[in-house]
Amino acid sequence: MFVLAGVFAIATVVLLVLGYFFPAFITYAVASILTFHAQYRMTSFIMNRADDRAREVEALSKSQNQFFSSMSHEIRTPINTIIGLNEMTMREDISDEVAENSRNIQSASKMLLHLINDILDKSKLESGKMELTPVPYATGDMFSEIVGMIWIRTREKKLDFHINIDPMLPAQLYGDEVRIKQILINLLTNAVKYTSEGSITLNVQYEKKSDRQVLVTYSVSDTGMGIKKESIPYLFNAFKRVDESENRYIEGTGLGLSIVKEFVDMMGGTITVNSVYTRGSTFVVSIPQEIEDEQGVGDLNLEARHSHSVRRHYRVSFKAPGARILVVDDNSANLLVVSKLLRDTEIAIDTADSGEEALEKTLEVGYDLILMDHLMPGMDGIRCMHEIRHQTGGLCKDTRIIVLTANAGSEEQALYVREGFDGYLVKPVSGEILEAEVSKKLPSHLVQITSDEGIAAEISEGVDVVKRKLRAPVMITTETVSDLPRSFIRTTDVALIPYHVKTADGDFLDSVEAESRGLLSYMEDGRYDARSVEPSVSEYELFFAESLTRANRIIHIAMSSRVGWGYANALEASRSFENVTVIDSMHLSSGMGLLVMEAHRMKTEGMQPDDMIKNIKALRSHINTGFIVSDTNYLAQAGRLNGTVNNIAQALLFRPVLALKKGKMGVGRIYFGSRDAAATRYIRDTLRITAGIDKRRLFITYAGLSIDELRNIRAEIEKHASFEEIYFQKASSAVTANCGPGTFGLLFIK
Repeated sequence: MFVLAGVFAIATVVLLVLGYFFPAFITYAVASILTFHAQYRMTSFIMNRADDRAREVEALSKSQNQFFSSMSHEIRTPINTIIGLNEMTMREDISDEVAENSRNIQSASKMLLHLINDILDKSKLESGKMELTPVPYATGDMFSEIVGMIWIRTREKKLDFHINIDPMLPAQLYGDEVRIKQILINLLTNAVKYTSEGSITLNVQYEKKSDRQVLVTYSVSDTGMGIKKESIPYLFNAFKRVDESENRYIEGTGLGLSIVKEFVDMMGGTITVNSVYTRGSTFVVSIPQEIEDEQGVGDLNLEARHSHSVRRHYRVSFKAPGARILVVDDNSANLLVVSKLLRDTEIAIDTADSGEEALEKTLEVGYDLILMDHLMPGMDGIRCMHEIRHQTGGLCKDTRIIVLTANAGSEEQALYVREGFDGYLVKPVSGEILEAEVSKKLPSHLVQITSDEGIAAEISEGVDVVKRKLRAPVMITTETVSDLPRSFIRTTDVALIPYHVKTADGDFLDSVEAESRGLLSYMEDGRYDARSVEPSVSEYELFFAESLTRANRIIHIAMSSRVGWGYANALEASRSFENVTVIDSMHLSSGMGLLVMEAHRMKTEGMQPDDMIKNIKALRSHINTGFIVSDTNYLAQAGRLNGTVNNIAQALLFRPVLALKKGKMGVGRIYFGSRDAAATRYIRDTLRITAGIDKRRLFITYAGLSIDELRNIRAEIEKHASFEEIYFQKASSAVTANCGPGTFGLLFIK
C-alpha cells in the first residue's frame, strides 16, 4: 500500500510541472490524477476487504474446529458412562430380554460415537488441519481389534464373516495405525449395513516394494445390494448417499466413504470399487507402509471360542489383589465406570477428581499404576503427569501413567507419546480393553492371569478365518473361443467365460453344455442352424464379479471387436468395476489363446499390470491367425458369406483362407481342388518364410479332422519348420459353428 501511495505522489508532482509549462495539458493532468486516485482507493478497498475476509475465514475455521473438538470430547464423556455401566449390566445374571436390550444400547451408543468421529474428521479434513501420525504398530493386534468390533454386528444380522490374512504379512509395520483402522472399520461397517444375507469378507495381503517398504492391499467384499454403475462416480462424495430411495432406512451420515478416500489419498494409497447391482460390492484399498519387523504375522487365531448363547458371558482376564491404582478424572461418572469395570480384578482403586488432589495422594501412597484424564479444570492431565514425575517427596515418580481421555485421534495419541505417557486409552473404553491395558502396565509380579482367552479370542462363532489361497494381485480372464489347451487351463488360474451356441433345439454354453464333437454330428446331419452368440453384459458382470473374489485386478482378453459383440459387451460390463481392464485381442480362436498364454507368462514373471497391458497390446500385431475352410456352407449360414458367392464357391470347389488383419476377418487366399491338396498348399505358403516366426509354439486348431489327417498335417509342417511345441487344439463349439468340419488353422507368434 505504501508503494502505491508513493507512486501517486510522484505522478501528481510530474503532472503539475507539465501543466505549468503546457497550460493546455492541465485539464488532462487533473483528469488523470482524479482517475488514478479513484483506482488507488478502489484497489485499497478491495485489498483490505480480501484481507478481512481471509481473517474471517481463518477465524471461522478455527472456531469450527474448536467447536467440533469440544463437541466430540463432551459427547464421548456421557457415552463412556452409558457404555461402561451398560457393560456392567450385561455381566450380571439377567434375563435374555434384558440382555438383548443391553446389546441394543451398546450398539446404538457405538453408532453415535461413529457418527461423531465422522463429523469431527470431516471438519479437520476440510480445514486442512488433519495430519497423519505414523507410529510402529503390531498388525496382528490391529486386526484382532477390528474383528472384535465387527463380529457382533455380523452375528446380529446372521451374516458369515470371513477373514483371509497373508501369514507372511510383516508382524510390525510403521504407519498411521489409527487411520488405517478407521478406513477398514468404515468399509466393514458399510458392508454390514448394506448386506441383508450372505457374507462379509476381509482379505489382507502385501507386495514387497523394497527392503523397507511394502504395499498392503485390503479388500472388503460383501454379498449385499451392490451399487448401480451410474452411481459409482459419486460414491466418495461427502454428504451424498447413492440410491437414496432404496437406502433411506440405512443409518449413517454419508461421510464414511468420503473420509476413507481422503485418508487413503493422504497416505499415498489407492481405493477402487467393484460392484454388480443387487449382487454385492468389493472395495480394494492399497496403502504403502514401512517395515518394522519382517517376521510374518503367522496364522492369526481369531476363531470363535464361546457358546452360541444370546449374550456373551464375562470372564475376568486377570486378578491383582495386591495392586493399588489411582484413577484421576474430574467427572464422577467416569470414575465410577472405571472402578466398576475393574471391580472383578480385585485391584484396590483410589480416585481423585482433580490434578491437585492427585498430587496430594501421590505424596502419601506409592501406586502401582495411574489412569489420568487429560482435560480437567485447573491442572490438566499432562501437567499433572509431569508434576508427579518431578514431585519432591513423591512416591510415584517411576509409576507408569496411562492417559484415559475422550480426545480421540492419531495426532492426540502422538501428543501423549511425546509428553511421556506410558499408555493411551480413549473413552469410551470397554472392560476387555481396559483390563488388557492395565494387566500389561502393572508390575508383572502382581498380575495373576485367570484366562488365556483375551480380547482377541472373544470373537463370535460367525468369524471364519479361512486358510485358503490368497487373492492374486492380478488375474487373466478370457473367453472359451480362445481355444486354449486343456492342460494350460487346468494348471493356471486363467478364468474363461463361455460363449453360447444357439440351435433349433436350444441355447447351449460353449465347452460346458456343448462341445465341438457333438455339434459336428448335429451339423453333419445337414442342420446348419447352429450359430455362436457372445455373453450378455449381465453375464460378463457376474463373471467379473466372481473373478474379483479371487484377484484384486482383472485383465480380460476379448475376441476381436470387428468379429463380434463380445468385446463391446465386456467393455460395458467393466464400467461396474474399477479394477477390470478389457483388451481387444484383435484375434479369435487360438490366436487369441496365444495372447492369453503370453499375458499369463508376464504375470508369473512379476510384471506390473500397467506394463502387462502395454505389452499385450503391442504383441497383437505379431500373431498370425488364419484358417482354411473346407466347406463354405457353414460360413454362409453364420452370415460370414453372401449366398450368391457361396453358390459359386461350392460349384468351383473354393477353399478360402480366413485371416485376421487389424482385427478384421477377411479372405487371405483361395485354393481350389480337393481338401487335402488345398491343405498342403496352405501349409507350404504359410510357412514359406520362417525366419521371423517364434518357434516356441505352434497351434494347429481344427474342427472335424481324423487322426490320420492330423498326422499328415504335422508331417507337412515338419518339412518346412521345426517348433518346440505343437498343440493340436480342437476348436471350441462356438468357432466350429462358424467354420464347420474340415477347418484347421496354423496359429503362431511372428
